Amino acid sequence: MPRSSDNLWDLAAAEVQAKENAEDDSDETERSVFFIGNKNGGKTSIILRCIDRDEAPKPTLALEYTFGRKAKGHNTPKDIAHFWELGGGTSLLDLTQIPITSENIRTFSLVLVLDLSKPNELWHTMDRLLQVTRKRVDKIVADIGKSNSKAANQIMQNIWKSIPNNHPDRELLDPFPLPLLIIGSKYDIFQDFESEKRKIICKTLRFISHYYGASLLFTSKAESHKSVLRSFVNHLAFGQDKSRLLSTDHNKPLIIPAGSDSLSQIGTPSASDSELRQVNARTPMELWKKTYERVFPPENRNDSKDLKDPAKDPQYAEREVDAMRAVKDQELEQYKRNADKSWKSMTLGPQTR
Repeated sequence: MPRSSDNLWDLAAAEVQAKENAEDDSDETERSVFFIGNKNGGKTSIILRCIDRDEAPKPTLALEYTFGRKAKGHNTPKDIAHFWELGGGTSLLDLTQIPITSENIRTFSLVLVLDLSKPNELWHTMDRLLQVTRKRVDKIVADIGKSNSKAANQIMQNIWKSIPNNHPDRELLDPFPLPLLIIGSKYDIFQDFESEKRKIICKTLRFISHYYGASLLFTSKAESHKSVLRSFVNHLAFGQDKSRLLSTDHNKPLIIPAGSDSLSQIGTPSASDSELRQVNARTPMELWKKTYERVFPPENRNDSKDLKDPAKDPQYAEREVDAMRAVKDQELEQYKRNADKSWKSMTLGPQTR
């Protein structure tokens, strides 16, 4: 009898635990995904495709926000994904501080969209955006560590999840502190480049992605690319299973999940031994940068001073609005001059009590 009684209690306890687990599983979760990258690189289009919104993309002004919902199963609450998008390429870097906070850092992911049709802008865009974002994340983790070192350590340990423990390159990599997906957009234009140029761009992006523990995916507006794109983004946004597809052929769109590439498969930078010996580089990343920019030198970046006022960005030009704005600016300047004259000519009379 005691044994039977014990079994009944065990069964009852197991049933209660199962119900609690089911309730936990039915709770909706929230994740945040931050899209950064080239100006006019296709970030908005990618977001709209992933959340099934059939609408024409509009130019992103500064920082945009939208959200998506997805149910785990039948009659269960829908998970929520917060999508943030930074406009202006590298011109509005200060705004990266807004979406990334200590409250959401544990469920935050980054998507870097690089325009494959503009290879001369590729390295600068990647480097500046990842640099600023990393600085923001490092500051948040340091602030968390001041009051909760265990939580900060857990965040730093999680960045290695994408790299298998037995990976031969594990000691040579420097994973980005957030889950990172790098998307090469406008593959339809890129595929018409010369074979050697495509190979250099592919090898370089493979190295960057592997070094940062990121996934890499090439895509275009073609319907055939939609399902693969959604699987990668939905993994970050809703925790769905990772894509198991793999393609490393530079003659095809690259599909490389994080941790599935290797330095031996990527090979050395595309340059002769004598050219490599002439490159003065202190780190592997610097070596790849210098060899890449020999083929694709960065353009003279007049906009590297960055447009702090989006109203002056030619991307958002509207003839009638801009004409009216010019008239109002002139009126404002005239008002300032008249006000200045009035103050200078004003004389104060004697004070009386």
